[in-house]
Amino acid sequence: MKKSFKILAVCLSLVFMLSLVAGCGSKQEPAKTSKDTGKKFKVAYVISNNLGDKSFFDSGYAGLERAKKELGIEYKVIQSANSADWEPNLKAAAEEDYDLIIAAASQMHDAVKNVAPQFPDKKFVYIDDVVEGNNIASITFAQNEGSFLAGALAALMTTHTELPGMNQDKIVGWVGGADIAVLHDFLIGYEQGAKYIDPSTKVLSSFAGSFSDPAKGKELTLAQYSQGADIVMNVASATGVGILEAAKDAGKYAIGVDSDQDGVYPGHILSSMLKRIDNSCFDQIRLAMEKNWKAGHFEYGLKNKGVGLTDMTVMGDKIPKDVRDKLAEIEKKVASGEIVVQHYENFGVKKK
Repeated sequence: MKKSFKILAVCLSLVFMLSLVAGCGSKQEPAKTSKDTGKKFKVAYVISNNLGDKSFFDSGYAGLERAKKELGIEYKVIQSANSADWEPNLKAAAEEDYDLIIAAASQMHDAVKNVAPQFPDKKFVYIDDVVEGNNIASITFAQNEGSFLAGALAALMTTHTELPGMNQDKIVGWVGGADIAVLHDFLIGYEQGAKYIDPSTKVLSSFAGSFSDPAKGKELTLAQYSQGADIVMNVASATGVGILEAAKDAGKYAIGVDSDQDGVYPGHILSSMLKRIDNSCFDQIRLAMEKNWKAGHFEYGLKNKGVGLTDMTVMGDKIPKDVRDKLAEIEKKVASGEIVVQHYENFGVKKK
């Protein structure tokens, strides 16, 4: 009898062990990423001008570089300085084996509108304007909010005559590239921010008519300095290279745009209004890789850190503490909605 019990016990032990092995064998493996499978996630970055602007397009490129480093993607930049090439280049990208196609910037509206519906199985990301479609994620920015801070900074600093080149006149300037809606959205925020600080502040503004004419940008900026401005905001992509150079040559000041331009001419760039194209590109790539990508309209503003000023460390204590404190106070009020910044003819107010 004892022998029977021993045999039964051994059998039960064997059954238990076999069940554990079977259970372990049926355990599901973690989902494999593109790195695990060896298949690269591929992105096409189709832009309406060339890299090297130290601004808008370079910011998007920085987002791609980050995605390459952190997510292991592969990407191709397709530069399209000639407007006649925008649609063909976008279509060529859609016909190739890309998992995500990013189109930048707002001038490519018609190209995105015409090409995306032809490729319903492709995912398109359109930066800086809105095109509706089941396969399009449109990304806009509350550049009016960021520019409000830039205008406030300019108005706060324009009479700080302890800085070389700064005069007592309450005059500040603004120079844009092409005369398009998104740049008017920058301008209206800049003007409102300056007037918020002091309604008597005069804001000079000019459009170069191009995003790739540094000489024109410099000419317009020097003209504004001659009219009494001591600070000029750059909103002009590659044309803005001339704006920043004018600040250095004239011994005056500028405010950069899109990317951190504070160090281009140290001591002459008060701050830069960041427009986080880099973050938006990275976010869209990550969402697509995680199978969480969605079509629709998404806005980056002060509330979600999509726009804002640099920390102004390059200027150091040349930006007084009371100015920094006032800007921090204004930023909180704009982000919370206590200060409502106007849009240019309701630009970018569509909700996702």
